[in-house]
Amino acid sequence: MTELRHLLSAHELDRDTAIAILDIAEDMGDVATRTVPKLPTLRGRTVANLFFEDSTRTRLSFESAAKKLSADVITFSAKGSSVSKGESLKDTAQTIAAMGIDAVVLRHSASGAAHTLATSGWIDAAVVNAGDGTHEHPTQGLLDAFTMRKARHGAASRGKDLEGLRVTIVGDVLHSRVARSNVWLLTTLGARVHLVAPTTLLPTGIASWPVTTGSSLDEAIAAKPDVLMMLRIQQERMHAAFFPHEREYARQWGLDDARFAQLSPHTIVMHPGPMNRGLEISAAAADSPQSRVLDQVTNGVSIRMAVLYLVLSGTSSNAPTTTGGPSA
Repeated sequence: MTELRHLLSAHELDRDTAIAILDIAEDMGDVATRTVPKLPTLRGRTVANLFFEDSTRTRLSFESAAKKLSADVITFSAKGSSVSKGESLKDTAQTIAAMGIDAVVLRHSASGAAHTLATSGWIDAAVVNAGDGTHEHPTQGLLDAFTMRKARHGAASRGKDLEGLRVTIVGDVLHSRVARSNVWLLTTLGARVHLVAPTTLLPTGIASWPVTTGSSLDEAIAAKPDVLMMLRIQQERMHAAFFPHEREYARQWGLDDARFAQLSPHTIVMHPGPMNRGLEISAAAADSPQSRVLDQVTNGVSIRMAVLYLVLSGTSSNAPTTTGGPSA
């Protein structure tokens, strides 16, 4: 696999590296079953979570992952910080770095912010992209692929890809960094991805993406996909009328009870969260045995443990021992 210094984009991951991350996450998931669900792997390392956008799942997931690897964690939130006084990303990152950190987990509203931080020379630390604008969210793509692989292969998942898996992603593709990371990663792993959305919520240039597209959710459900992923309507990023009304969106592109009843019993339902129940997805669908929404949250910790382990275990001559690590 390619050595990871940073994780900035799912698009940059080749098949072998992606599978290696998923396999290590399998081992990390086993840690949760131990009497003491913790590894000493990153003891003495410090991970800084820099979140310039609101987050619950991603922030808590990275905090939990770092602590399960015995790393020290510094969590920064833009609200109530000097950012509100006009401090730049550069100055904020350098201030945190001066405290002595080994990795930065960055969420930022600007597309490309993580790449800038990793390549600018402002700090000497590994950078993990936790979502940058409408660009990418690579660990979400990885945890989604991990969830799909476990659903498909179960205990025999290690070393497996997603060859031939039919995945339909529905909703606000235009503003979704989750959709972008999923498209690139899932196709790298051999899945066939179909996007369903109003034409106003499909990005320019989508014809060059390795996907098929459509505007009918009913037709997509009739095709019996293996995975149906509903996306959140990102109203905070919308500055124009992309559809007439929420009721109209729910009527045409929401997974309501009637559409859920038409799904194959083997189709799993996913959502990156937070869910707008009644808009993108009904309560019956979200809480059904076919739903993998809570599995996604659980798997997110395992994936982020694997990523932090990889970006920190091979970045210096002082790399921590893998004794008691993922192979233990």
